[in-house]
Amino acid sequence: MKKNRIIYWVTTGIVGAMMLFSAYSYFTNPEVGAGFHHLGFPDYFRIELALAKILGALVLLIPFVPARIKEWAYAGFGITFISAAIAHINSNDATPMIITPIVVLIILIVSNIYFHKQNESVLS
Repeated sequence: MKKNRIIYWVTTGIVGAMMLFSAYSYFTNPEVGAGFHHLGFPDYFRIELALAKILGALVLLIPFVPARIKEWAYAGFGITFISAAIAHINSNDATPMIITPIVVLIILIVSNIYFHKQNESVLS
C-alpha cells in the first residue's frame, strides 16, 4: 500500500538523517565532546557511537540490506535513545534534552511498525 510506504520512508528518512547529522556533530563539534564529558562518558565512546550511528543509518536507509540486519539497527537505535534519555535524566539536564531522544524513539517505532507492514512475508 502506498500510504504505508510513504510513512515508512518519511519516518526512516527522519531517523537516518538525524543519526547521520548527530554522527557528524560527534566528530566535528567540540560542544558535543563537552556534552559527553558532562554525562560522564569517556571520549572514545563518542567516536564509537558516531561510527555505530553511521552504520545503523546506512543499514536503515539502503533498501537492499536484509530485513534481519535492519532489525539489529532498529534495536541498537532503540537502546541508544532510551540510554540517552536516562543519561540526561540522571545528569539533571533540561527537559528538552530528555524529551528529544524519546520523540526520536517514537519516530523509530513508527518506522519499525511500517517496515514490518511492508515486509510481513520476509520476517515471518
